[in-house]
Amino acid sequence: MSKTLVVITGPTGVGKTAVSIEVALYFNTEIVSCDSRQIFKELSIGTAVPSPRELEMVPHHFIQTHSISDNYNASRYETEALHKLENLFEKHDIVLLVGGSMLYIDAVYKGIDEMPDADPEIRATLKKQLSEEGIESLRRQLKNIDPDYYRQVDLKNPARIVHALEISLMTGKPYSAFRTNPKKERPFKVIFVGLNIERGLLHQRINERVDKMVAAGLIEEARKVYPHKHLTALNTVGYRELFRWFDGEISREKAIELIKRNSRRYARKQITWFRRNENMRWFNPKETSIILDYINEEINKHE
Repeated sequence: MSKTLVVITGPTGVGKTAVSIEVALYFNTEIVSCDSRQIFKELSIGTAVPSPRELEMVPHHFIQTHSISDNYNASRYETEALHKLENLFEKHDIVLLVGGSMLYIDAVYKGIDEMPDADPEIRATLKKQLSEEGIESLRRQLKNIDPDYYRQVDLKNPARIVHALEISLMTGKPYSAFRTNPKKERPFKVIFVGLNIERGLLHQRINERVDKMVAAGLIEEARKVYPHKHLTALNTVGYRELFRWFDGEISREKAIELIKRNSRRYARKQITWFRRNENMRWFNPKETSIILDYINEEINKHE
């Protein structure tokens, strides 16, 4: 039997964990997480890590395996995840890839170009330039070094501009040269299962989930990692808003409101990204039996 990777994805808060556990139990297999935040061992509440019981029911990989101080990126994930899949496919004909991190899914499915690791000194210099001269100075520099990426990037997003300049200055090659994304051949078939629900219901679930995270100790978790707020791993929804409260910029209530708003925005971005994939088949997360029928049908089609 050929090897099959079943990708179960969808927007934040839609219910990927519950569906993936049911599917994994049905196929008696294991789950490789493709969540770029659940991978960090210092974060659990704000990243909605599966519960101890859920982790006990099905073996999971890449859950709280790295530190926020690791310089982790999609390129590293591609290498490590493919190595893990190679080992898992020795035991299983079907393995699940579960999560909503768009670049991580792409990294496993079609590969990404080798993106060099960041240089902390160059980054510090650029951030100082941003602070002292403003974003327009960085825009002009990017336009000169990499006009192709300058035309594509969100010019209001200093983090992306800094990152592009950092890679360009470090390598002597334009950042756009690392973004051609050639599809690499994989030794397994891929089936895409997308989960989604009506927008109003999804937004309600996201809001309720944030309230539950706060009740479960999200604020205390954020305080523990606050001394490391400069790390890229913590520039993420749920933590950066609380850091602004800790810094005295906004109120507690405003921080929680922003976490909900930014989570909803991220969900919309995820849906837009995943809908570009013509191989994605969409389901309501309550349709587990229909999802299983679809996966079996696709596996038989491949045989």
